[in-house]
Amino acid sequence: MTASRLSPADPCVSGVLRIADIGFAPCTALLKGFGLSLQAVADGEAIPGSYWGECEAGLIGNTVYARTDTPIHSLLHEACHLIVMPAERRATVHTDATDSIAEEDATCYLQIVLADRLPGVGRDRLMADMDAWGYSFRLGSARAWFTHDAEDARAFLERVDSRLLD
Repeated sequence: MTASRLSPADPCVSGVLRIADIGFAPCTALLKGFGLSLQAVADGEAIPGSYWGECEAGLIGNTVYARTDTPIHSLLHEACHLIVMPAERRATVHTDATDSIAEEDATCYLQIVLADRLPGVGRDRLMADMDAWGYSFRLGSARAWFTHDAEDARAFLERVDSRLLD
């Protein structure tokens, strides 16, 4: 496995960008461009469809759920799962989106690419946040994986829709 999404030992890892730092509006606009909805969840409430719980984003169907304390990388990760999966699976997905290692890798790659479309985020910051949160990469860091070991993820995304990497 080249990349994997792990739950942090401490769900309150400090210093990562959260929705509160950039607001829901740019996140909503980004997801809308992919036919997805973003549903805000009240602070302190459980996030529907969250695989990891705590402040991690959740997904049900075409909707991503998040609170203001949800990390941007978590929001993007769950949204990217929906973006890369076939429409028939997307319509019925609830909480657990991973279908394969290849899809997980593509999801991690795409979330890094899409970070450039969010103001104040960008791929460099997102990769640092992914490392701080506890994502696991064969080469040791998100940056090393993204730049030197993600050819399969990129090829997967090209097969899904070559425009994803524009």
